[in-house]
Amino acid sequence: MDTLDPDRFDLLTFDCYGTLVDWEAGIIAAVRRVGGAHGTSPADDAILASFGAAEHVVQAERYRTYREVLALTLDRMGRELGFRPTPAECDAFAASVGDWPPFADTVDALGRLAARYRLGIVSNVDDDLFAETASRLATDFDWIVTARQVGSYKPAPAHFKEMATRSGIPVSRTLHVAQSLFHDIAPASALGYATVHVDRSSRARGTGATPPTTASPDATVMDMAGVVRLLEVA
Repeated sequence: MDTLDPDRFDLLTFDCYGTLVDWEAGIIAAVRRVGGAHGTSPADDAILASFGAAEHVVQAERYRTYREVLALTLDRMGRELGFRPTPAECDAFAASVGDWPPFADTVDALGRLAARYRLGIVSNVDDDLFAETASRLATDFDWIVTARQVGSYKPAPAHFKEMATRSGIPVSRTLHVAQSLFHDIAPASALGYATVHVDRSSRARGTGATPPTTASPDATVMDMAGVVRLLEVA
């Protein structure tokens, strides 16, 4: 079993979508609504693979708001999945982020961890979209860093550098917790952060809604309850 010294850290930072929020469920439901309106019903693994292939390409082109990223992502996905979404459907897909559900273990785990550590969010999202999600997480995060605020998307390093600046807590006293090896574990590890990979089961083969990459986290757990156990939080 992986182990970490719980007293080594003052701040826990989290990716949100995929780690705290079941973005696969949200993505699948939203894409199925659009596909159904066009008479198609793509399989879950096809939806997630298509999303993983398209989203980071759009993000890498230049900075756009996450609403714009998601709208363009759905347009790219439609070409592959057999439908052509309307502009209104692309906008609705982007707006669906606020409906994406937290994982069943998220709220309880955050509450337990907040009793011992400062908590932060580093997320590839717009401020207004995260505000809708935040109400579902029932947690007062000490710091929130979004793509909108830093003008870039992970795996670029700006989120992590901004969190260190705002919090004033050294990298050596910060633990980053995330599901995506590509967006989070690889860049955070390269910057010197200790990392925990929340290796949640995907509804798809391979890496699901994230691109594949290699990274070596300091510990791996299966869910947020595993983070609580890893850090020996009562």
